[in-house]
Amino acid sequence: MHHTPLIATIVAGLVMAFIMGSLAHKLKVSPIAGYLLAGIFVGPFTPGFVADGDLAAELAEIGVILLMFGVGLHFSLRDLLAVKGVAVPGAIGQIAGATLMGMGLSWALGWDPLAGFVFGLALSVASTVVLLRALQGFGIVDTERGRIAVGWLIVEDLVMVLALVLLPALAEVMKGDAPASWTALLVPLAQTAFKVTGFLVVMLLVARRVIPMALHWVVHTGSRELFRLAVLAIALGVAFGAAVVFDVSFALGAFFAGMILGETPLSRQATEETLPLRDAFAVLFFVSVGMLFNPAVVVEQPLPLIATVLIIVLGKSVAAYLIVRALKYSHRIAITAAASLAQIGEFSFILATLGTSLAILPAAGRDLILAGALLSILFNPFIFNWFVPKRQEKTDPIEPPVDTSDLRDHVVLVGFGRVGKLIARDLLAKQRRFILIEDQADMARDAKAEGFDVVRGNAVDPEALKAAGVERAARLLIAIPEGFEGGAVVEAARAINPGIAIVARAHSDAEVEHLEAKGAGEVVMGEREIASRMLSLCAVPGARRRSRAGKR
Repeated sequence: MHHTPLIATIVAGLVMAFIMGSLAHKLKVSPIAGYLLAGIFVGPFTPGFVADGDLAAELAEIGVILLMFGVGLHFSLRDLLAVKGVAVPGAIGQIAGATLMGMGLSWALGWDPLAGFVFGLALSVASTVVLLRALQGFGIVDTERGRIAVGWLIVEDLVMVLALVLLPALAEVMKGDAPASWTALLVPLAQTAFKVTGFLVVMLLVARRVIPMALHWVVHTGSRELFRLAVLAIALGVAFGAAVVFDVSFALGAFFAGMILGETPLSRQATEETLPLRDAFAVLFFVSVGMLFNPAVVVEQPLPLIATVLIIVLGKSVAAYLIVRALKYSHRIAITAAASLAQIGEFSFILATLGTSLAILPAAGRDLILAGALLSILFNPFIFNWFVPKRQEKTDPIEPPVDTSDLRDHVVLVGFGRVGKLIARDLLAKQRRFILIEDQADMARDAKAEGFDVVRGNAVDPEALKAAGVERAARLLIAIPEGFEGGAVVEAARAINPGIAIVARAHSDAEVEHLEAKGAGEVVMGEREIASRMLSLCAVPGARRRSRAGKR
């Protein structure tokens, strides 16, 4: 056979993932379920071809790096600091609760306390890959609840980095003959804090200047291929360097590299260039998880497995929900955080492997962790679909601005994103009275801070439209990027005010057709407007030449 284990693993993983993912899509099940089943089929516990598990795990790590780099591109340092009030206490409280639940189960199984601690800690940390897939599927990565969920996991990752450094020292102290010493724990803790601090200083003071400068130089070469290579080199290079030099995780290094790049005007282009590779390696991550699953666990340890899954899916989710609500956040944010954490992933596998290698976690504990990871990842898409409110659903009460009953022939603007902000500021400059409808709390606060009248609610909801006085408005401007959701807004507005002039935004011909079918009078598609503008600019010099020729 003329193949290498690397090629065989990639081919088998991707081909089987495509087959099972297609089947899952046909059955209207999340493709993630198909990818996990693909891993089981090419794993060591089923007959037939067996892929190289070590290579699959390394390929999956690349997927985690690229995915965290993509998250960083959309998650600025300001956003991270903005959610620290809920992410830090929430993550620490949830980790403590889940660890205690895991220790309780381990005590019932007759394990020693240190094994229970490692087991509980592994159950407490969620998978970043699974979380981001779910948030992206719901279109809420860049919303307040999405940023809180991602920030929560970043804090968890930091805690796990600390745990991985301290665990060998803790094992040595607990298993040694000499009495436990605080020095044995405090020294590694201080070393870890020093390394993480050094990494942050280098990234914020050095890389924050070097990375944008390097990419701007590449852009000026005019080579798209070189730009793509530069982005990948930054993502993988910083992640690897962070792990080698500072002993922090690949994921954390890639995240900060993306966060720094995200502050530059090149972030959108960098996101587009890394997307194909990110998706491919994310698939390999799920395949690698499936390869670790031994179906015999279901038969040999059914009750411990059920208890493990309940801790992951129910126990720590309830804890997260209660913590977020106790911090005075809305039900929607709390339920999103709870659903986001109803699974375990990458760090759980690392902890399980380290625990068994240090002889402090029994093999049965590792099997329960892997089985719990597979089942919780399998259940997570369904949990999101059942419990997490989608972006277009009515979930919050309407918060109108000042009384709008005296308004006539005004403009109603939907959305305060990049386009909505430009429209709002232009209307203000022209002294045209308008009411803004925005459903995201952070964007609504920004709009109010700029002095705009804001209805805090979803424009799909007729009550939000009525609060903005749409029945008396002259125009409705829909600036949200989701064309099909915009169609629902058009339909709701037409039902209240059939004669209102509606201008909507679209990104594709299908969205244009949908919006026009729902009753939008004018639909603006970015590509068409750019082409029209460029053609009009090309026509001007010709017109001027003809005018000059006529004068002669």
